Amino acid sequence: MTAGLTAICGTLGGARGEGRTLAAMRSAMAAYGSETRAQEVGSAWLGAVGGAGSALAIDHAAGLACLADARLDDRRALCDALNVSRQLRTSLADSELILRAHVRWGEAAPARLLGDYAFAVWNENRRTLLLCRDHAGARPLYYAEPLPPASERFVFASTVAAVLAAPGVSCAFDDAVVAAQLGSDRPDRRSRTCYRAVRRVPAGHCLVIAPAASGSVARPVAQQGVDIRTVRHWRPEEVPAAPPASDDAYAEQFRELFESAVRARLPGGPVGVHLSGGLDSSGIATHAARLLREQGRPPPPAFSWFPPPAAPPPPPAPEYARVDAVCQQEALPLFHCGPSPEDVVQVLRLDGTLPGADVPLPEPVVVRRARALGVRVLLSGNGGDGCASHNGRGHWQSLLLRCHWRTLAAEWRAVEHPAWRLLAGTMLPLLHPALPLVANHLRHGRGLRERWFIAPAFARRAKPSTTPLAREAGVRSAQLRFVQPGRLEFQEQLRAFGARAGIEYRFPLLDRRLLEFALSLPPEQFRRPAASRWIMRHALRHSLPHEVCWNPTKREPARAEALAHTIAAALPAIRQRIERCPPSRAAYVDVPALLAQMRRDPLGTASHFMPARAALAFLDF
Repeated sequence: MTAGLTAICGTLGGARGEGRTLAAMRSAMAAYGSETRAQEVGSAWLGAVGGAGSALAIDHAAGLACLADARLDDRRALCDALNVSRQLRTSLADSELILRAHVRWGEAAPARLLGDYAFAVWNENRRTLLLCRDHAGARPLYYAEPLPPASERFVFASTVAAVLAAPGVSCAFDDAVVAAQLGSDRPDRRSRTCYRAVRRVPAGHCLVIAPAASGSVARPVAQQGVDIRTVRHWRPEEVPAAPPASDDAYAEQFRELFESAVRARLPGGPVGVHLSGGLDSSGIATHAARLLREQGRPPPPAFSWFPPPAAPPPPPAPEYARVDAVCQQEALPLFHCGPSPEDVVQVLRLDGTLPGADVPLPEPVVVRRARALGVRVLLSGNGGDGCASHNGRGHWQSLLLRCHWRTLAAEWRAVEHPAWRLLAGTMLPLLHPALPLVANHLRHGRGLRERWFIAPAFARRAKPSTTPLAREAGVRSAQLRFVQPGRLEFQEQLRAFGARAGIEYRFPLLDRRLLEFALSLPPEQFRRPAASRWIMRHALRHSLPHEVCWNPTKREPARAEALAHTIAAALPAIRQRIERCPPSRAAYVDVPALLAQMRRDPLGTASHFMPARAALAFLDF
């Protein structure tokens, strides 16, 4: 099976020298490991970095090759379905299983695969290439958009940088995506990137790249162009409703799937966990510790984004107490990873046009400490509250639309919020999807629109490509919006960032079986008068400390205040860098306004940091 970080790349249809093209692409992915492999398979060149020995599988008789960055779940059931002999099951790499699945089921194979994967299947006989990503897009995959009338070659890779490294691929920006990134918090991430020539394979989709219909299959792709057909293999909106059951029965199914998702993502070597003291990270940390204990292995180190507590310690803030409760219960070694101003500068100097720049500011400390401890896999709770541990957003709107006035009134009475806020929070999303954002800005004193630092001339000529807002008239509609392609981009960001330090991030709460079970549940399983995120709280009530399981808020005031002061302390150094050496990308950003804001009110800029961060991440300073 494929182990550790793996990156893949390939090129087809070009003339001589494709081996050098592939070498340049593999060099751009050197962070994934020192082991590399490149092989010519007919008119295609395929390569891998990192877990290269198991990334490529070839069926010479069928004229097929599979190149995979994959970690498959439930291999036993897959091997049963493929009639794999018991002698081969433990030795077959995931790439070989994927190839066998493709031979058996063709384009329908991805719907039968569980786990995290991005793969390419090259059919030399038909001159077709299949590119595919898993349901949630846990493993990235990009390609160069062929330009008419015919591209010199077709290239794909696990990173944007590797695609750009191929000769002939333009590095011109996609102005629409850049404008959205600089002037909005909703850039379109479905298939576009910041580069006009580079596209991403959407999560839950396959691309079939074949010679253009007017061409001859026998002619090289470069001489005839290609057709690209999109096939969607995961349709979460078609998940059927779960059979009626009791609260305890639903909770037991959830707990079993949750534990299975954590177990499947535990590596054979050292593993660490994010720990915020929240429901998702605490649940993962607790179950990982218990599963490792069953295997006779030490508990995982827990990495918290909080700065070290003050000495001598004042009474601990609630968020510190929740982290400590989990660590004491499971005997987890705890590492506080609050960032320094230098760490903030390090993150903001990353190239914001490439995945790996938009990560939480404490992550440099996390990966640095994890690396020093020998940890190579980090389990993260990111993505949980969007679906599997959803907070029930949309439930009240559903009750209102179905005229369940009595139930709605009873639930409102159990919530300690002013009636006007409950009414506004229920009605506004139904009137227009943008109204909750406007109300939130007004409530936090930001005005109707935050000050984004996009250059006025660029803003006038570029039409931003943003993700459309959608009405959330129920829990399921909110969950479905979350799992749509482009919504889970944080996985690509963390994976690319971690790869620089040899760290692989894994996300148990995005397990497909767990997601589909959550999508099948009635809305009452996510919101009760006494608590939101009900199903997860009820399922984990016997394994989590009480103060963690039933904590009603996600607020972390101590961490937020410390982070704001750290950002404010970093801004003068950033401002001096920009003033000393004007960035080459300054034409896209309103640099004078940005510098003036940083000079006038560093702490205020840090408190409302998203617009400034978007600008600073894009600038090359």
